[in-house]
Amino acid sequence: MASYLLLKTIRKAPGQVIKLIKKPAPRVTEGFGRRAEAAAICEKAGYTSVLLVTDKTLYSLGYHTAVTDALGERGIKCAVFCDISSEPNVSIIANGDAAAKNCGAECIIALGGGSVLDSCKMIAVAEKLKRGKIKKLLRKFVFVLGGTLPMISIPSTAGTGAEFTVGAVVTDGKGKKTSTVIAGLNVTDVILDSELTVKAPQKVTAGCGIDALSHGLEGIVADVRSGEENERKSMECVKLVLENLPRVLKTPDDVEARQNMCRAAFYGGNAINEQLAGYVHAFAHSLGAMYHIPHGAAIAAALMPVMEFQEHKCEHKLALTARYCGLADENAPDPAAARALLDSIGALIKKCGFARTEIKPEDRKELIKRITDDAINYSAPVVMKKREINELLDKINEG
Repeated sequence: MASYLLLKTIRKAPGQVIKLIKKPAPRVTEGFGRRAEAAAICEKAGYTSVLLVTDKTLYSLGYHTAVTDALGERGIKCAVFCDISSEPNVSIIANGDAAAKNCGAECIIALGGGSVLDSCKMIAVAEKLKRGKIKKLLRKFVFVLGGTLPMISIPSTAGTGAEFTVGAVVTDGKGKKTSTVIAGLNVTDVILDSELTVKAPQKVTAGCGIDALSHGLEGIVADVRSGEENERKSMECVKLVLENLPRVLKTPDDVEARQNMCRAAFYGGNAINEQLAGYVHAFAHSLGAMYHIPHGAAIAAALMPVMEFQEHKCEHKLALTARYCGLADENAPDPAAARALLDSIGALIKKCGFARTEIKPEDRKELIKRITDDAINYSAPVVMKKREINELLDKINEG
C-alpha cells in the first residue's frame, strides 16, 4: 500500500519534468520521394561534410543513394555509416561516433527506423560532449549546452515518431536497456518520405501504425496540460491512423494513405515529447522484453485492456476525440462517444491480425514489477495496483 500511495503522489512528476526540457521544433518536408531534398537543406545551412547513417537493409536496397547523389551534385562530402542491424548499443554508437569524427561531420542525416534514429541521437550527443566511453552517456538525462550536432531525420517507418523525440533507448555492454532523455537535441529538419514505407511487410506496417495510434491516444489521456495545439495534434494522429491504416493494409501502394500515416507518426512523436505515454507502453515494453515480441504487436496486445480500464477516468477526453474523428455526433453523450472510439480502435486492431500474446504463470510476478517500475516514467491518468495489473495480464492472455 505504501508503494502504491507513493506512486500516486509522484504520478504528475514526469509531466512536470518534460515541460522543462527544450524540445526540437524541426522544419518538416513531406512527400513521396522527397528525401533527396536533404542535400538542399545541407547546402543552405552551409555544411561541407555530413555523415549519413542508415541500416544494412536500407543500404542494400539503395534507398540512401538519392540523398548521397544529391549531396555530391552540390559538392558536399558525405560518408555513409550503415553498420546497424540491431537495436542501438554502445558498440554501434562508438563506431558511428568514430565515423562522424573521421569525416569531420557538421551534420548527421539519419535515414531509417527507430534503431537508426536513436543511434543518431546518441552519436550527435557524443560528438558534442566528447566524454570518451559511450556508456558514460547512458543515464536518465544528458544535457548538451548549445545543442547536439545538427540532425536531419528521414524516418523509414510510419510509427515510432523517433525522428524528433528527445528520448533514445540504447543497450549497454551488459545487455541492459537504458532510456536517455536528451536536453539539447538539435533536430533541424524532418523529411517524411512515404516512398520508404511502401514496400514494408504488412506486419511491419500494421505494427508501426498501431504504435503511432497508441502515442496519440496516450497523449490525449495523459495527466499533462500541454495546450490546445498539442492536444489537437494528438487527436489528429488518432484520426489519421483510423482513416488510413485500413487503406494501406488493403492497398499497400496507396501513396496518399502512406503519406498520411507518416504524418500521423510525426504527430505521435509530438505526443511523446509533450504529453508522454502511459500504461499501454509500460505493459508493451515489459511484454516485449520478456517474450521478444515486436513492439507494435505488444502495443496491440495491451492497448484495449489498458484503455478500457482507464475509460471511466478519461471518458470526456475519449469522447472529444471520437467527435474529432467523426465517430460520434456532437450531441452524443460522453459514454456513448467514448465507447464508439474504443470500438473503432478494437476493430482496427482485430483487422491487423496480430497473434495472441501468451503469458506464462511463472512470469507474472516479474512482469508486474517491470510494469510498475516502467510506469513511473510516464504521467498516466490512473495508478494501477498490482492486483489490477495482474487482472489486465489475464485479459491480454485471453486475447
